Amino acid sequence: HVQLVESGGGSVQAGGSLRLSCVVSGYMYDSFRMTWFRQAPGKEREGVATILTRSGYNYVAASVKGRFTISRDNAKNTVYLQMNSLKPEDTAMYYCALAASPIRVSDEFRPSAYNVWGRGTQVTVS
Repeated sequence: HVQLVESGGGSVQAGGSLRLSCVVSGYMYDSFRMTWFRQAPGKEREGVATILTRSGYNYVAASVKGRFTISRDNAKNTVYLQMNSLKPEDTAMYYCALAASPIRVSDEFRPSAYNVWGRGTQVTVS
């Protein structure tokens, strides 16, 4: 049974930083894609950053580029999202999602392409 558990969310002032973590358990393969999504009230879920755990290939959405960084620690089965220079518009529930099968680059930020989701961690920027 694969589980994703996010942590690290909270309330910060604009300009502050947070580091989100997503711990993967119950998944026996060491190569998969992990993506951070976020969803603000009344808005669609949007992809923020994605990473391939074996190669380290990663991509960050234009809306957060230069402020957010995605990374992984394979020994800890954990993927991180470092968020700096936070803005009020970054306020959202942040989710990590795992794709066990390869995804086309064009589908990296398509939520339906992902098999497993965490419950989310709230980030509030004021």
